[in-house]
Amino acid sequence: MAENGRMTAEQAVDKILGSEHADVIRESVRFMVAELMEAEVSALIGAELGERAPERRSSQRNGYRERGWDTRVGELELAIPRLRSGPGYFPGFLEPRRRAEQALVAVVQEAYVNGVSTRKVDRVVEQLGVRMTKDQVSRLCQRLDEQVAAFRERPLEGGHPYLWLDAKQEKVRDGAHVVSKAVVIAYAVHETGRREVIGLDVGEIESEAFWREFLRSLRRRGLDGVRLCVSDAHEGLKNAIARVLGCPWQRCTVHFVRDMHQHCRPSQRALVSAALREVFNADSYDQARERVGTVIEQLEPTATKVAELLADAEPDLLAFYRFPPEHWTKLRSTNPLERVNREIGRRTDVVGIFPNDASLIRLAGMLLIEQNDEWLVGRRYLSHESLAALAVQGTELSARAVLETEQSQSEKETETAKETTALAA
Repeated sequence: MAENGRMTAEQAVDKILGSEHADVIRESVRFMVAELMEAEVSALIGAELGERAPERRSSQRNGYRERGWDTRVGELELAIPRLRSGPGYFPGFLEPRRRAEQALVAVVQEAYVNGVSTRKVDRVVEQLGVRMTKDQVSRLCQRLDEQVAAFRERPLEGGHPYLWLDAKQEKVRDGAHVVSKAVVIAYAVHETGRREVIGLDVGEIESEAFWREFLRSLRRRGLDGVRLCVSDAHEGLKNAIARVLGCPWQRCTVHFVRDMHQHCRPSQRALVSAALREVFNADSYDQARERVGTVIEQLEPTATKVAELLADAEPDLLAFYRFPPEHWTKLRSTNPLERVNREIGRRTDVVGIFPNDASLIRLAGMLLIEQNDEWLVGRRYLSHESLAALAVQGTELSARAVLETEQSQSEKETETAKETTALAA
């Protein structure tokens, strides 16, 4: 062995050639890859395996995690080094989105072997050469499903002050019929400022009962401390948020503007968009309310329906103004999630019609696992300073709520005393 505890190339060759049943090429690739990963980790943390170098070491090794790697010499089981702190390590020779592409292939294969594929899927099968037996597809899907299930069922630790909910309609085969089902995804910002994918499900319809059960499943896993929930105006969602989470709801302002375009003439759409932008780019909550009144007066004569809908939706559209100004651009819409949604749509468009719910969850789940990994090792979405301001604001709001409750109770007691005195007289 070398001084640092790693096997030298000469020792590895002797071991491989000395084995009676050795696959020389396969074992050579395994050795080369293992050494490459150790070299990358050493460069990343500034110290070799087992080396004492506190003056330049930035992190400690923390065991290994297993991952399969498909190569021309067969599938290799890699032991990828883990780090105790820092951005984490991912081998430079692996494709970060390999799991998602594997999930896409698995869905295409499943659709094909079950005889429910479309011409689009048939074309992909021909181009990729992904024909497999039902048993092979079943084993591949089971392995992927286990990873997705572990991700969907993991405990949620710490607080998540902000929650975004999004839904996307996809076509799924149900017996002899093709039905539209909603892929529902929950994203949140953790109290540390990092984004996180915390939930995924598929539902028959978007209804209050469906949303209630989805939100309750998040609560059972540990979702806590939600201060604001952001989404489009899905059917039944607002009531479900109030009943399960008990927090304010922020209606997506971007989707609201698009909806308003359907209630005015094409020639008025630029005017409506510009007027609503003024509301959503105000400097304060009070200024935003003033602008809402101005816009309603401006639109009422020519776009009456838009003015009515704006008046009804005002509290839900302006909810984000109650939070730190540094967070406003991220809280007023679901737009920060558009890139993730496009990635999911790009894959689901290839499939067209999913053979069952499990295949849809599998593909979306693998994409979301990889997105979650990127967010965990990337930059914080919200700064510590702005989250500290949110915590202070929460304390002030709680104190104000207690004071208002006490004042209300005192007023009720005074009123009751007056009524009692009046009756006695």
